Amino acid sequence: MTSTPRHIHLIGICGTAMASLAGLLQLRGHRITGSDKAAYPPMSDLLGALGIPILEPYAETNLTPRPDLAVIGNAISRGNPEVERVLDERIAFTSMAALLREEFLSGRSPLVVAGTHGKTTTTSMLAWIYQSAAGGDPAQEPSFLIGGVAENFGSSFQLRPTQPFILEGDEYDTAFFDKGPKFLHYFPDALILTHVEFDHADIYADLDAVKTAFKRLVNLVPRRGLIVAYDGSENVTECVSRAFCRVERYGFSDGAHWRIRNLRYVDGQTRWEVDCGQRAWAEFRMNLAGEHNVLNATAAAALAAGQGVAKDAIAAALATFKSVKRRLEVRDRIEGITLIEDFAHHPTAIRETLRALRAVYPTGRIWAVLEPRSNTLRRKVLAGDLVASLRRADRVVLAGVYQQERIPEAERLHPEEIVSALNAAGTPAELQPNADAIVNALAAQLAAGDVVAMLSNGGFDGIYAKLPARLRELHAKDGA
Repeated sequence: MTSTPRHIHLIGICGTAMASLAGLLQLRGHRITGSDKAAYPPMSDLLGALGIPILEPYAETNLTPRPDLAVIGNAISRGNPEVERVLDERIAFTSMAALLREEFLSGRSPLVVAGTHGKTTTTSMLAWIYQSAAGGDPAQEPSFLIGGVAENFGSSFQLRPTQPFILEGDEYDTAFFDKGPKFLHYFPDALILTHVEFDHADIYADLDAVKTAFKRLVNLVPRRGLIVAYDGSENVTECVSRAFCRVERYGFSDGAHWRIRNLRYVDGQTRWEVDCGQRAWAEFRMNLAGEHNVLNATAAAALAAGQGVAKDAIAAALATFKSVKRRLEVRDRIEGITLIEDFAHHPTAIRETLRALRAVYPTGRIWAVLEPRSNTLRRKVLAGDLVASLRRADRVVLAGVYQQERIPEAERLHPEEIVSALNAAGTPAELQPNADAIVNALAAQLAAGDVVAMLSNGGFDGIYAKLPARLRELHAKDGA
């Protein structure tokens, strides 16, 4: 663990993990600078609050004065001017995951949440359980790093002197010079594995390659450790089948060690019961909707209980858990129209988001407004799954594929084909080239009772602010 303060420059600082690492390093006493090509909330807001400037765009001059160490984000590749200067001048460099391990995980007890879906919310829930159980005593609070801003904390990171370090384990590659998954740097003492599906089509050739990555993570958990794994997936079953430690499954099946039952949505709250080892164990409630969030909460509860956190403390924490920025986040309500932002990277995540919205707004007309932006959604490999997921909405508006020209022609998603398939299946859908066109076309069609889910894993060209502004403008004219 390094103690001497250094000047550390983060290339690609607005990535969720990179921004969180920047905050942790600043707490450790290092001087932090960073650069990016496009800063947008919530991480730009977090960095601004920390007083860490974001240098835009990438340029060799951003490394003047010369830093002691450069951290190169996993979205950064050769040809980036800062990377080229780092290599030319032999400036010391590393990755986010490697530096996190070196500075913060050595000598601690890493509790890692991994999986294709749900890891950000589950990590946030687990951190809040530990925080609540500490009862306001900083000497008992956990350290954490989350791939999003947890609303209970108003932050994506925290550093305490205690042993537990709760972190989100990302299966995406580490850096241009380290193509292995980030989570292989974390060496968990305990692990949650939520789902395993094909994703990140830019770096994984197929589902088998994804499963291999998760099997390697499972193989890092020591014999004394614990794996809490979802029981509703054959892929997860395969990935944990050769674990050397205790494995406890959670889910809805009768054979699950942590079995969910009696799930209901009552008076604006989600309620359910959990059996442990075939015996009634606890009843939980929370303000988040959706079966996927019940699974997330149960996984967090199971891991916390396995680490000795009291059942009553777990229940109290879940009852007061808020959410994570960009996860079913209500951005505005205007004349009876509800505008919601959600992080969308995969057809399964979109499906679960729309299912949750249907539970909360059973009589509302639900609009799915999607920007295909993730490296998986920009490709056609899961086009059929995407159509099936979007059919859960009443209306669909699709934007043009983000930077489509960067995807090989043979692999590209063609949004006009998605729209055609949706219309043929009876779900009204339209294609608009960009956010401005969507705002102009959509605003006049919305009416009281409508629920608009704006879905993207990026900035979506500012639609989260543009659509409410346009709606206010239209209603101001109507009221004039």
